[in-house]
Amino acid sequence: MCLKFRLGIDIGSTTIKLAALDEFGRLKFQQYRRHFSNIQETLTDMAQDLKETLGNVPLFAMITGSGGLSLAKWVGVEFIQEVVAVSRAIETYAPQTDAAIEIGGEDAKIIYFTGGMEQRMNGICAGGTGSFIDQMASLLQTDASGLNDMARDYKVIYPIAARCGVFAKSDIQPLINEGAAKPDLAVSIFQAIVNQTISGLACGKPIRGHVAFLGGPLTFLPELRKRFCDVLGLSGDEIIVPKNSHLFAALGSALSVKEDKAVTADELLANLRAPKQLEFEIKRLDPLFSDEDEYEEFAARHGSRKAAKRDLNTYEGGAFLGIDAGSTTTKLALISDGGELLYSFYAGNEGSPLKMIKHALKELYGLMPANVKILNSCVTGYGEGLAQAAFAVDHGEIETVAHYKAAAFFNPEVDFILDIGGQDM
Repeated sequence: MCLKFRLGIDIGSTTIKLAALDEFGRLKFQQYRRHFSNIQETLTDMAQDLKETLGNVPLFAMITGSGGLSLAKWVGVEFIQEVVAVSRAIETYAPQTDAAIEIGGEDAKIIYFTGGMEQRMNGICAGGTGSFIDQMASLLQTDASGLNDMARDYKVIYPIAARCGVFAKSDIQPLINEGAAKPDLAVSIFQAIVNQTISGLACGKPIRGHVAFLGGPLTFLPELRKRFCDVLGLSGDEIIVPKNSHLFAALGSALSVKEDKAVTADELLANLRAPKQLEFEIKRLDPLFSDEDEYEEFAARHGSRKAAKRDLNTYEGGAFLGIDAGSTTTKLALISDGGELLYSFYAGNEGSPLKMIKHALKELYGLMPANVKILNSCVTGYGEGLAQAAFAVDHGEIETVAHYKAAAFFNPEVDFILDIGGQDM
Protein backbone atom coordinates (compact mmCIF):
# COMPACT_ATOMS: atom_id res chain seq x y z
CA MET A 1 0.00 0.00 0.00
CA CYS A 2 1.40 3.40 -1.04
CA LEU A 3 1.06 6.01 1.68
CA LYS A 4 -0.21 9.45 0.74
CA PHE A 5 0.70 12.61 2.60
CA ARG A 6 -0.82 16.06 2.88
CA LEU A 7 1.94 18.68 2.78
CA GLY A 8 1.62 22.24 4.05
CA ILE A 9 4.26 24.78 3.04
CA ASP A 10 4.43 28.18 4.75
CA ILE A 11 6.73 30.65 2.99
CA GLY A 12 7.08 33.43 5.54
CA SER A 13 8.97 36.68 5.23
CA THR A 14 11.92 35.28 7.20
CA THR A 15 11.29 31.53 7.63
CA ILE A 16 9.95 28.49 5.77
CA LYS A 17 7.88 25.87 7.56
CA LEU A 18 6.96 22.39 6.29
CA ALA A 19 4.38 20.04 7.83
CA ALA A 20 3.46 16.66 6.34
CA LEU A 21 0.45 14.73 7.68
CA ASP A 22 -0.26 11.09 6.95
CA GLU A 23 -3.70 9.69 6.04
CA PHE A 24 -4.66 9.61 9.73
CA GLY A 25 -3.68 13.24 10.37
CA ARG A 26 -0.49 12.38 12.22
CA LEU A 27 2.46 14.76 11.81
CA LYS A 28 5.18 12.69 10.16
CA PHE A 29 7.57 15.41 9.02
CA GLN A 30 8.18 18.97 10.15
CA GLN A 31 10.86 21.55 9.60
CA TYR A 32 11.32 25.22 10.48
CA ARG A 33 14.18 27.09 8.90
CA ARG A 34 15.25 30.68 8.19
CA HIS A 35 15.66 31.33 4.48
CA PHE A 36 17.73 34.57 4.60
CA SER A 37 15.88 35.70 1.42
CA ASN A 38 17.10 32.61 -0.48
CA ILE A 39 13.70 30.94 -0.69
CA GLN A 40 14.24 28.60 -3.65
CA GLU A 41 17.46 27.04 -2.35
CA THR A 42 16.20 26.74 1.23
CA LEU A 43 12.90 25.13 0.22
CA THR A 44 14.73 22.76 -2.13
CA ASP A 45 16.98 21.62 0.73
CA MET A 46 13.96 21.13 2.97
CA ALA A 47 12.12 19.16 0.26
CA GLN A 48 15.19 16.96 -0.10
CA ASP A 49 15.10 16.29 3.66
CA LEU A 50 11.40 15.44 3.34
CA LYS A 51 12.13 12.91 0.56
CA GLU A 52 14.91 11.31 2.59
CA THR A 53 12.55 10.98 5.57
CA LEU A 54 9.35 9.83 3.84
CA GLY A 55 10.59 8.52 0.49
CA ASN A 56 9.36 9.45 -2.98
CA VAL A 57 5.75 9.47 -1.82
CA PRO A 58 2.68 11.13 -3.41
CA LEU A 59 2.07 14.54 -1.84
CA PHE A 60 -1.12 16.61 -1.85
CA ALA A 61 0.39 20.02 -1.23
CA MET A 62 -0.77 23.54 -0.49
CA ILE A 63 1.28 26.73 0.02
CA THR A 64 0.62 29.75 2.19
CA GLY A 65 2.55 32.74 3.49
CA SER A 66 3.63 36.20 2.35
CA GLY A 67 6.09 34.73 -0.16
CA GLY A 68 3.93 31.80 -1.24
CA LEU A 69 1.73 33.09 -4.07
CA SER A 70 4.40 33.30 -6.79
CA LEU A 71 6.02 30.08 -5.58
CA ALA A 72 2.70 28.22 -5.73
CA LYS A 73 2.49 28.97 -9.46
CA TRP A 74 6.09 27.86 -9.89
CA VAL A 75 5.76 24.44 -8.25
CA GLY A 76 2.20 23.86 -9.47
CA VAL A 77 0.27 23.64 -6.20
CA GLU A 78 -2.63 25.62 -4.77
CA PHE A 79 -2.28 28.70 -2.58
CA ILE A 80 -4.28 29.45 0.60
CA GLN A 81 -4.40 32.75 2.46
CA GLU A 82 -2.46 32.40 5.72
CA VAL A 83 -5.16 33.70 8.10
CA VAL A 84 -7.53 31.06 6.66
CA ALA A 85 -4.86 28.39 7.10
CA VAL A 86 -4.12 29.40 10.71
CA SER A 87 -7.85 29.44 11.50
CA ARG A 88 -8.21 25.88 10.16
CA ALA A 89 -5.34 24.67 12.35
CA ILE A 90 -6.80 26.39 15.44
CA GLU A 91 -10.21 24.80 14.89
CA THR A 92 -8.54 21.37 14.60
CA TYR A 93 -5.89 21.45 17.33
CA ALA A 94 -7.18 24.03 19.82
CA PRO A 95 -10.96 24.31 19.38
CA GLN A 96 -11.42 25.90 22.82
CA THR A 97 -9.64 29.04 21.55
CA ASP A 98 -11.57 32.30 21.82
CA ALA A 99 -8.84 34.44 20.29
CA ALA A 100 -5.44 33.77 18.74
CA ILE A 101 -2.43 36.07 18.55
CA GLU A 102 0.26 35.27 16.00
CA ILE A 103 3.50 37.15 15.46
CA GLY A 104 5.50 36.30 12.37
CA GLY A 105 8.67 37.60 10.78
CA GLU A 106 7.09 40.72 9.31
CA ASP A 107 3.39 40.58 10.16
CA ALA A 108 1.07 40.09 13.11
CA LYS A 109 -2.47 38.70 13.38
CA ILE A 110 -5.32 38.54 15.86
CA ILE A 111 -8.13 36.09 15.08
CA TYR A 112 -11.35 36.19 17.13
CA PHE A 113 -13.42 32.98 17.16
CA THR A 114 -16.10 33.67 19.78
CA GLY A 115 -19.17 35.58 18.60
CA GLY A 116 -18.37 35.04 14.94
CA MET A 117 -14.93 34.78 13.35
CA GLU A 118 -13.08 38.06 12.86
CA GLN A 119 -9.57 38.30 11.47
CA ARG A 120 -7.21 41.23 11.79
CA MET A 121 -3.78 41.37 10.23
CA ASN A 122 -1.00 43.91 9.91
CA GLY A 123 1.14 43.16 6.88
CA ILE A 124 2.07 46.72 5.88
CA CYS A 125 4.62 47.59 8.57
CA ALA A 126 7.05 45.19 10.25
CA GLY A 127 6.91 47.10 13.53
CA GLY A 128 6.37 44.78 16.49
CA THR A 129 7.19 41.59 14.57
CA GLY A 130 10.05 39.08 14.39
CA SER A 131 12.25 41.27 12.22
CA PHE A 132 11.70 44.12 14.68
CA ILE A 133 12.88 41.83 17.50
CA ASP A 134 16.03 40.92 15.52
CA GLN A 135 16.72 44.58 14.85
CA MET A 136 16.32 45.57 18.49
CA ALA A 137 18.40 42.58 19.68
CA SER A 138 21.30 43.72 17.49
CA LEU A 139 21.35 47.04 19.35
CA LEU A 140 21.99 45.10 22.55
CA GLN A 141 24.68 42.94 20.91
CA THR A 142 22.59 39.75 21.11
CA ASP A 143 19.94 37.75 19.25
CA ALA A 144 16.25 37.04 19.91
CA SER A 145 16.91 34.22 22.39
CA GLY A 146 19.51 36.37 24.17
CA LEU A 147 16.92 39.12 24.45
CA ASN A 148 14.54 36.61 26.05
CA ASP A 149 17.20 35.53 28.56
CA MET A 150 17.93 39.14 29.50
CA ALA A 151 14.24 40.00 30.01
CA ARG A 152 13.89 37.49 32.85
CA ASP A 153 15.84 39.72 35.26
CA TYR A 154 14.21 43.09 34.57
CA LYS A 155 13.39 45.68 37.22
CA VAL A 156 12.07 48.64 35.20
CA ILE A 157 10.01 48.90 32.00
CA TYR A 158 10.69 51.94 29.81
CA PRO A 159 8.24 53.32 27.24
CA ILE A 160 9.51 52.24 23.80
CA ALA A 161 7.82 52.84 20.44
CA ALA A 162 7.20 49.69 18.39
CA ARG A 163 5.23 50.99 15.42
CA CYS A 164 8.49 51.81 13.63
CA GLY A 165 12.03 50.52 14.12
CA VAL A 166 13.41 54.03 13.63
CA PHE A 167 11.24 55.42 16.43
CA ALA A 168 12.19 52.49 18.65
CA LYS A 169 15.90 53.12 18.08
CA SER A 170 15.37 56.77 18.91
CA ASP A 171 13.92 55.66 22.26
CA ILE A 172 16.43 52.90 23.00
CA GLN A 173 19.73 54.47 21.91
CA PRO A 174 19.69 57.30 24.50
CA LEU A 175 18.85 54.74 27.20
CA ILE A 176 21.82 52.61 26.11
CA ASN A 177 24.10 55.64 26.08
CA GLU A 178 22.91 56.57 29.57
CA GLY A 179 23.77 53.10 30.87
CA ALA A 180 20.29 51.56 31.27
CA ALA A 181 20.44 47.88 32.30
CA LYS A 182 20.09 45.45 29.40
CA PRO A 183 17.39 43.33 31.14
CA ASP A 184 15.28 46.48 31.49
CA LEU A 185 15.82 47.35 27.82
CA ALA A 186 14.98 43.80 26.73
CA VAL A 187 11.69 43.63 28.62
CA SER A 188 10.83 47.14 27.42
CA ILE A 189 11.21 45.96 23.81
CA PHE A 190 8.84 43.05 24.50
CA GLN A 191 6.38 45.39 26.22
CA ALA A 192 6.46 47.68 23.19
CA ILE A 193 5.53 44.74 20.95
CA VAL A 194 2.58 43.91 23.21
CA ASN A 195 1.39 47.52 23.15
CA GLN A 196 1.74 47.71 19.38
CA THR A 197 -0.11 44.44 18.74
CA ILE A 198 -3.01 45.15 21.07
CA SER A 199 -3.46 48.81 20.16
CA GLY A 200 -2.76 48.42 16.45
CA LEU A 201 -4.81 45.30 15.78
CA ALA A 202 -7.36 44.88 18.58
CA CYS A 203 -8.20 48.60 18.42
CA GLY A 204 -10.19 48.44 21.63
CA LYS A 205 -11.88 45.08 21.05
CA PRO A 206 -11.24 42.96 24.17
CA ILE A 207 -9.07 39.87 23.93
CA ARG A 208 -10.71 37.55 26.45
CA GLY A 209 -11.22 33.91 27.31
CA HIS A 210 -8.86 31.24 26.04
CA VAL A 211 -6.07 32.90 24.05
CA ALA A 212 -3.71 30.94 21.80
CA PHE A 213 -0.19 32.18 21.08
CA LEU A 214 1.25 31.30 17.68
CA GLY A 215 4.25 32.00 15.47
CA GLY A 216 7.98 31.68 16.02
CA PRO A 217 8.50 34.67 18.38
CA LEU A 218 5.62 33.68 20.69
CA THR A 219 6.66 30.01 20.60
CA PHE A 220 10.35 30.46 21.31
CA LEU A 221 10.31 33.62 23.47
CA PRO A 222 8.37 32.83 26.67
CA GLU A 223 9.21 36.23 28.20
CA LEU A 224 7.36 37.91 25.32
CA ARG A 225 4.37 35.65 26.02
CA LYS A 226 4.49 36.66 29.69
CA ARG A 227 4.19 40.32 28.76
CA PHE A 228 1.04 39.55 26.74
CA CYS A 229 -0.41 37.49 29.60
CA ASP A 230 0.31 40.22 32.16
CA VAL A 231 -1.31 42.93 30.04
CA LEU A 232 -4.32 40.78 29.11
CA GLY A 233 -4.70 39.38 32.64
CA LEU A 234 -4.49 35.75 31.48
CA SER A 235 -3.69 32.82 33.73
CA GLY A 236 -4.04 29.04 33.95
CA ASP A 237 -5.85 27.30 31.12
CA GLU A 238 -6.71 30.66 29.53
CA ILE A 239 -3.16 30.59 28.14
CA ILE A 240 -2.90 28.22 25.16
CA VAL A 241 0.47 27.41 23.63
CA PRO A 242 -0.40 24.55 21.25
CA LYS A 243 2.12 21.91 20.35
CA ASN A 244 3.94 22.96 17.15
CA SER A 245 2.43 26.44 17.45
CA HIS A 246 5.21 27.81 15.20
CA LEU A 247 3.94 25.55 12.38
CA PHE A 248 0.24 26.39 12.49
CA ALA A 249 0.06 28.09 9.07
CA ALA A 250 1.76 25.07 7.49
CA LEU A 251 -0.44 22.64 9.43
CA GLY A 252 -3.55 24.55 8.40
CA SER A 253 -2.43 24.40 4.78
CA ALA A 254 -1.97 20.64 5.03
CA LEU A 255 -5.40 20.25 6.59
CA SER A 256 -6.96 22.31 3.78
CA VAL A 257 -5.58 20.48 0.72
CA LYS A 258 -7.89 19.02 -1.87
CA GLU A 259 -6.84 15.47 -2.67
CA ASP A 260 -7.33 15.80 -6.42
CA LYS A 261 -3.80 16.33 -7.69
CA ALA A 262 -0.76 14.62 -6.21
CA VAL A 263 2.88 15.42 -6.84
CA THR A 264 5.69 13.08 -5.85
CA ALA A 265 8.65 14.29 -3.82
CA ASP A 266 10.84 13.90 -6.92
CA GLU A 267 8.44 15.99 -9.00
CA LEU A 268 8.36 18.66 -6.32
CA LEU A 269 12.16 18.79 -6.29
CA ALA A 270 12.29 18.93 -10.10
CA ASN A 271 9.87 21.86 -10.16
CA LEU A 272 11.89 23.71 -7.52
CA ARG A 273 15.14 23.18 -9.43
CA ALA A 274 13.67 24.28 -12.76
CA PRO A 275 15.12 27.62 -13.95
CA LYS A 276 12.13 29.93 -13.66
CA GLN A 277 11.85 33.61 -12.85
CA LEU A 278 9.61 34.49 -9.93
CA GLU A 279 7.01 37.15 -10.62
CA PHE A 280 7.39 40.33 -8.59
CA GLU A 281 4.32 42.08 -7.26
CA ILE A 282 5.82 45.57 -7.66
CA LYS A 283 7.84 47.21 -10.42
CA ARG A 284 11.53 47.27 -9.60
CA LEU A 285 13.68 50.39 -10.13
CA ASP A 286 16.19 50.53 -12.97
CA PRO A 287 19.88 49.98 -12.07
CA LEU A 288 21.79 53.08 -10.95
CA PHE A 289 24.49 52.42 -13.58
CA SER A 290 23.97 50.99 -17.06
CA ASP A 291 27.44 49.42 -17.27
CA GLU A 292 30.81 49.12 -15.51
CA ASP A 293 32.26 52.15 -17.31
CA GLU A 294 29.48 54.40 -16.03
CA TYR A 295 30.14 53.21 -12.49
CA GLU A 296 33.91 53.75 -12.85
CA GLU A 297 33.32 57.32 -14.07
CA PHE A 298 31.05 57.98 -11.09
CA ALA A 299 33.58 56.50 -8.63
CA ALA A 300 36.45 58.54 -10.09
CA ARG A 301 34.44 61.78 -9.96
CA HIS A 302 33.27 61.27 -6.37
CA GLY A 303 36.62 59.96 -5.15
CA SER A 304 38.68 62.87 -6.45
CA ARG A 305 38.71 64.74 -3.15
CA LYS A 306 40.20 62.54 -0.46
CA ALA A 307 41.86 63.27 2.85
CA ALA A 308 45.62 63.36 2.45
CA LYS A 309 47.26 60.88 4.80
CA ARG A 310 50.57 61.05 6.62
CA ASP A 311 52.44 58.47 8.65
CA LEU A 312 51.99 59.19 12.36
CA ASN A 313 55.26 57.39 13.19
CA THR A 314 57.37 59.84 11.13
CA TYR A 315 55.41 63.01 11.94
CA GLU A 316 56.77 65.66 14.31
CA GLY A 317 54.97 68.69 15.70
CA GLY A 318 51.49 69.74 16.72
CA ALA A 319 48.35 67.75 16.02
CA PHE A 320 44.61 68.33 16.40
CA LEU A 321 42.07 65.79 17.64
CA GLY A 322 38.43 65.53 16.55
CA ILE A 323 35.90 63.21 18.26
CA ASP A 324 32.43 62.40 16.96
CA ALA A 325 30.37 60.79 19.74
CA GLY A 326 27.53 59.57 17.55
CA SER A 327 24.27 57.87 18.49
CA THR A 328 25.50 54.43 17.41
CA THR A 329 29.19 54.84 16.51
CA THR A 330 32.32 56.60 17.76
CA LYS A 331 34.76 58.28 15.38
CA LEU A 332 38.17 59.87 16.09
CA ALA A 333 40.47 61.75 13.71
CA LEU A 334 43.93 63.14 14.46
CA ILE A 335 45.24 65.61 11.86
CA SER A 336 48.51 67.42 11.29
CA ASP A 337 48.89 71.21 11.25
CA GLY A 338 48.44 70.95 7.48
CA GLY A 339 45.20 68.99 7.64
CA GLU A 340 46.70 65.57 6.86
CA LEU A 341 45.09 62.55 8.49
CA LEU A 342 47.48 60.95 10.98
CA TYR A 343 45.10 58.55 12.75
CA SER A 344 41.44 57.52 12.46
CA PHE A 345 39.09 55.32 14.45
CA TYR A 346 35.53 54.13 13.71
CA ALA A 347 33.58 51.58 15.76
CA GLY A 348 30.14 50.85 17.19
CA ASN A 349 29.43 52.14 20.66
CA GLU A 350 28.56 48.65 21.96
CA GLY A 351 26.20 50.27 24.44
CA SER A 352 28.87 52.43 26.10
CA PRO A 353 30.11 55.48 24.11
CA LEU A 354 32.45 56.73 26.85
CA LYS A 355 34.08 53.31 27.12
CA MET A 356 34.62 53.27 23.32
CA ILE A 357 36.14 56.78 23.30
CA LYS A 358 38.45 55.75 26.14
CA HIS A 359 39.48 52.65 24.17
CA ALA A 360 40.24 54.74 21.07
CA LEU A 361 42.24 57.33 23.04
CA LYS A 362 44.35 54.61 24.67
CA GLU A 363 45.02 53.14 21.23
CA LEU A 364 46.02 56.58 19.89
CA TYR A 365 48.33 57.35 22.82
CA GLY A 366 49.98 53.97 22.36
CA LEU A 367 50.78 54.82 18.73
CA MET A 368 51.70 58.52 19.10
CA PRO A 369 55.45 59.32 19.13
CA ALA A 370 56.86 61.44 21.94
CA ASN A 371 57.58 64.38 19.60
CA VAL A 372 53.90 64.71 18.62
CA LYS A 373 51.71 66.89 20.82
CA ILE A 374 47.93 67.32 20.68
CA LEU A 375 47.51 71.10 20.68
CA ASN A 376 43.74 71.23 20.69
CA SER A 377 40.70 68.97 20.69
CA CYS A 378 37.03 69.22 19.76
CA VAL A 379 34.03 66.90 20.15
CA THR A 380 30.69 66.78 18.33
CA GLY A 381 27.69 64.45 18.11
CA TYR A 382 24.98 63.14 20.43
CA GLY A 383 27.47 62.61 23.25
CA GLU A 384 29.21 65.98 22.87
CA GLY A 385 28.49 67.28 26.39
CA LEU A 386 29.13 63.94 28.07
CA ALA A 387 32.46 63.38 26.29
CA GLN A 388 33.62 66.95 26.81
CA ALA A 389 33.06 66.66 30.56
CA ALA A 390 34.49 63.14 30.87
CA PHE A 391 37.71 63.70 28.90
CA ALA A 392 38.30 67.47 29.34
CA VAL A 393 37.99 68.08 25.61
CA ASP A 394 38.83 71.70 24.75
CA HIS A 395 35.80 72.50 22.60
CA GLY A 396 32.36 71.21 21.69
CA GLU A 397 30.67 71.91 18.36
CA ILE A 398 27.27 71.11 16.87
CA GLU A 399 27.29 68.48 14.13
CA THR A 400 26.08 70.66 11.27
CA VAL A 401 28.92 73.15 11.76
CA ALA A 402 31.46 70.31 12.08
CA HIS A 403 30.18 68.80 8.82
CA TYR A 404 30.41 72.15 7.07
CA LYS A 405 33.96 72.80 8.27
CA ALA A 406 35.13 69.46 6.85
CA ALA A 407 33.17 69.77 3.60
CA ALA A 408 34.47 73.30 2.97
CA PHE A 409 38.05 72.11 3.55
CA PHE A 410 37.75 69.65 0.67
CA ASN A 411 35.48 71.79 -1.52
CA PRO A 412 35.39 75.52 -0.61
CA GLU A 413 32.43 76.03 -2.96
CA VAL A 414 30.24 73.43 -1.26
CA ASP A 415 26.58 74.47 -1.11
CA PHE A 416 24.83 71.21 -0.16
CA ILE A 417 25.72 68.53 2.40
CA LEU A 418 23.90 65.22 2.90
CA ASP A 419 24.82 63.16 5.96
CA ILE A 420 23.04 59.95 6.98
CA GLY A 421 23.94 58.93 10.50
CA GLY A 422 22.91 56.26 12.91
CA GLN A 423 19.71 58.03 13.94
CA ASP A 424 19.46 61.24 11.98
CA MET A 425 19.85 62.78 8.55
